[in-house]
Amino acid sequence: MLGSHISTAGGLHRAVLRAEALGVETMQIFTHNPLQWQGRTPPPAEIDAFRNALLGSGIKRVIAHASYLINLAAGGTVGNKSVDAVVREIDLCYQLGIDSLVLHPGSSKGADLCEALGTLSGALGKILDRTQEYNVTILLETMAGQGFVIGSSVEELERIMDAMDWNKRLGVCADLCHVFGAGVDVRSEGGYLKFVSSLDRRFGFDRVGCWHISDNKGSLGEGIDRHEHIGEGEIGIIPFGMLVSDERFDDTPVILETPKEGIGDEGNLALLRKLRGRT
Repeated sequence: MLGSHISTAGGLHRAVLRAEALGVETMQIFTHNPLQWQGRTPPPAEIDAFRNALLGSGIKRVIAHASYLINLAAGGTVGNKSVDAVVREIDLCYQLGIDSLVLHPGSSKGADLCEALGTLSGALGKILDRTQEYNVTILLETMAGQGFVIGSSVEELERIMDAMDWNKRLGVCADLCHVFGAGVDVRSEGGYLKFVSSLDRRFGFDRVGCWHISDNKGSLGEGIDRHEHIGEGEIGIIPFGMLVSDERFDDTPVILETPKEGIGDEGNLALLRKLRGRT
């Protein structure tokens, strides 16, 4: 399923209208400002408008993305605020009928990695326990490796899954821009297939709940996450064409996160549809 990150400006339901105008099959939204700890709570009428718009649309799946401020690997006040924030996001996802929430794993802030992973796992446990009545999956996103971020390798995400006893409400969001920045060379057919094979071997495709796609202005392994239009950065076209043509992910949301200026979503989607060779 090919889609894009869509703005909710003017009301959550307007994201559905924008997605419909692009002709996409899936979309990703922020349920509130991602640079705030606690955004506004949508009134019941807005939630109903979103759900009704979705029912009347051709959108098959909606993915939500959690706030950038959340750091479940942090202890103390930030850690507690992060747990509460994710619980609120899951609650809102449930109200909106959204079944998956993409989450950045967090940052060790220079602390021992094993200790940070333990803190992260403990926080996830609290969240899953407090939201056990909600059928919303947390998708841990692969990261580009800036600073002390956790999740710049599939091995680190696998360690988190192990620590959580492979809870059924945990999955992975694979980001091609991020994994390239972290040093995974996906620029060739062989590189793409090798990375996808590692996802299958470590998690199984059923746990890959979402893909993020954009080219990267940074070089391989530079630890940079600077989004660029498809084919205009250092990654090139090959892996994106392979992904959108890969029938193993036909039912998995593939979310465009390219810049909105320039050719915008329309131009990037047109290119991806051409690469896919299907309408």
